[in-house]
Amino acid sequence: MSKASVFFADGFEEIEALTAVDLLRRGGVQVDMVSLGEGLERTGAHGVKVLCELSLAQARWDSADMLVLPGGWPGAENLCRSEPLRAKLLEFAADPRRWIGAICAAPYVLGSLGLLRGRRATCYPGFEEKLGGAVATGARVERDGRIITGRGPGVATEFALALLEALEGAQKAGEVRDGLAL
Repeated sequence: MSKASVFFADGFEEIEALTAVDLLRRGGVQVDMVSLGEGLERTGAHGVKVLCELSLAQARWDSADMLVLPGGWPGAENLCRSEPLRAKLLEFAADPRRWIGAICAAPYVLGSLGLLRGRRATCYPGFEEKLGGAVATGARVERDGRIITGRGPGVATEFALALLEALEGAQKAGEVRDGLAL
């Protein structure tokens, strides 16, 4: 069974974070909801409170196959300020067996680490200059190597299905897609 960690920092974009958790779980992926900050409760960009399952100190880095960064503001900025998360993103990017997903404003975190330099990536319109030398495509969802980026809340389902496909294959992603009656 594949495992993913989705990171919640105050100001996260609710639809992006929860759609990723939901669709990955529907596809059989074990998903940890990881809180960045004091306690397990995080508040989204639109005031929705979410109770995470693990703190950053409890994150199961060794067993995770994928790290997922939802966007939102100031959520993405709060993710970017986490030195432990930044270190793990660099580690995952160097591992040919592991994946990273970031949507909306969150690809900025990857750009700040130099992980997008020369890669095709997409992000929320207006954040392109924060992608650290990426080839900003403006696509709805972009996959370059083992990094998957998404444009914003309007493509949350498409992004989550791309994450699922990367971990569990096209057939499983298609089954989940069909179950959504898209």
